[in-house]
Amino acid sequence: MTPGTSTSEAKAVDVQNSTPRVHLGSLDTLWFQVGGTLCNLTCTHCFISCSPTNHTHELMTLEQIRPYLDEAVELGVKEYYFTGGEPFIKREMEEIIRETLRVGPVTVLTNGLLLDPARCDRLAALAADSEYSFDVRISLDGYNAETNDAIRGEGTFDRILAGIKNAAAVGISPVLTVTEVHEDNGTDDGRRRFLRLLSEIGIDHPRLKFLPVFKLGAEAERTGAYEGWETLECGAADTWDHLQCSSCRMVTDLGVWVCPILVNEPSGRMGDHLADTLDGFPLSHPACWTCHVHEVTCRT
Repeated sequence: MTPGTSTSEAKAVDVQNSTPRVHLGSLDTLWFQVGGTLCNLTCTHCFISCSPTNHTHELMTLEQIRPYLDEAVELGVKEYYFTGGEPFIKREMEEIIRETLRVGPVTVLTNGLLLDPARCDRLAALAADSEYSFDVRISLDGYNAETNDAIRGEGTFDRILAGIKNAAAVGISPVLTVTEVHEDNGTDDGRRRFLRLLSEIGIDHPRLKFLPVFKLGAEAERTGAYEGWETLECGAADTWDHLQCSSCRMVTDLGVWVCPILVNEPSGRMGDHLADTLDGFPLSHPACWTCHVHEVTCRT
């Protein structure tokens, strides 16, 4: 340790390259890239460039997921998230939800297009049969067709609203996830517009989650990649416990990654098993800057 450097400062620094380093305090949240990078949409801001033809990460099977659930229970994981790609293109997704609800709360992130009335009925039954909570997060990027469809594709606004209504009709109160892909989305006026939209379609208790965009994948092609100055430096903080990577890991068909954001970055892969990923992680990627500056958490 350098003279004059505190223990907490030393813990926050990668001694080899002086990059801030986050330590895993506890593994509270486990994510599954169950939909891989396959999706029924090709959104222009997708940081992992999901599409109907992107096979960077494949769909995960229940047999692949079960060993991680067993390991997660042993490690004290408190909640589980399923994302993609689009999780509901996976035929056994409902069985995956059922099995996971036996060990903890579940949230599924979806674009909402596959939430037809029959599926929502089945999801409500799964939730009713579990002692743990079940949430659905539905993505929308504009408060009207013009702003949303420019990002998510023509006709998606009306189809997403239909999915929201179907979920609400069976007692599933969806969380609407909105990225700040439009400058006014996250403003007070923007938030009021989304709340008004949800109220107009009959959502009595609307829930909103706003996220910044990450300059990766399709978004980097749309607006440009990270600048050189968008990086974390030592001395900015003594601890990085506010970052999601201090309490989560992400599982894909290719192993375990530090977080949901860096699944396409080779440096983000930490091992084959959860036990391989309990050490610290250097915050060297520009996306770590976004998480820190915007105090991002992917959790609901």
